[in-house]
Amino acid sequence: MKAVIPAAGAGTRLRPHTLNKPKALLPVAGRPILAHIVDDLAAAGIDSFVVVVGHHGQAVRDWFAAERPDLDIACVEQERRLGLGHAIWTAREAVADQPFYCVLGDTILEADHGALLAGPDSAIGVCRVADPRRFGVATVAGERVTGCVEKPAVPSSDLAMVGAYLFRDGAALMAALEGVIGDRQRTGGEYQLAAGLQRLLARGHVFRAVEVSGWHDCGERETWLQSNRALLDRDGAGEAGAMGPRTRVSGSRLGPHVSVGADVEIEDCEIRDAVIGAGSVLRGCRLHGSLVGEQCHLEGVVGAVNVGDFCELTAKEQG
Repeated sequence: MKAVIPAAGAGTRLRPHTLNKPKALLPVAGRPILAHIVDDLAAAGIDSFVVVVGHHGQAVRDWFAAERPDLDIACVEQERRLGLGHAIWTAREAVADQPFYCVLGDTILEADHGALLAGPDSAIGVCRVADPRRFGVATVAGERVTGCVEKPAVPSSDLAMVGAYLFRDGAALMAALEGVIGDRQRTGGEYQLAAGLQRLLARGHVFRAVEVSGWHDCGERETWLQSNRALLDRDGAGEAGAMGPRTRVSGSRLGPHVSVGADVEIEDCEIRDAVIGAGSVLRGCRLHGSLVGEQCHLEGVVGAVNVGDFCELTAKEQG
């Protein structure tokens, strides 16, 4: 089966890290978000991928060419970011009339993809959340979805749609999204997938609700760190962390929950709950709850920092 991965967003809530790279390539637990997604889907039997790119889309193409050259990949450009519904509609020619599985490019799921892909009906991955107003929400009767709405002020359920959708009738979905776009039906200024889903439900299409066991949203600073912690713990690396190749650590204490990229140098540091980008150098730092980009140089820094690529931060007195 073919998978569609919308990964065109600008990731404005994750600046400065997304100023020069797409959100889908940000590292979580030692691997880019996109690597977690495509590896999980390939393991579930997905054999073809359509990736919707936009913001720094060439970086996504280059990553696939370098890191996953054996995968059957097609990238399509969403020239204007007009919402998730529009992003999926942009892939209509690559999908044609086939059924397909859609997983969002900024979310890592702990899900039984086989359960979502099984059965004759379409399916939507859902998860119970404390505040569903922040998400697309599904109303469910038994296992059957009866309604979908994007970020409702008064939610009808606590089941958030987690970004995994199986469409048995790809042509019907694209026609529904065509109607949403043609009618200029926008929510929050964007063409939402939920609007297309609601049109399909009104026409009698059947969607199963499938609850997932874990949902790791990486769209904000704190959720990025939360996802890093959860995935390290899941993989048994919460204390040891994830260390990239050729990383050099001396006189330092790392952990728990530290992910470090390749070619990093860490000397005389104490670091916990942090993501450190490739090629960075840290000396004499005491960090927690921190996000450090690639090719950074930090010396004598204490506390929680959030710095993008190619930054220099020194807290020691000079002279």
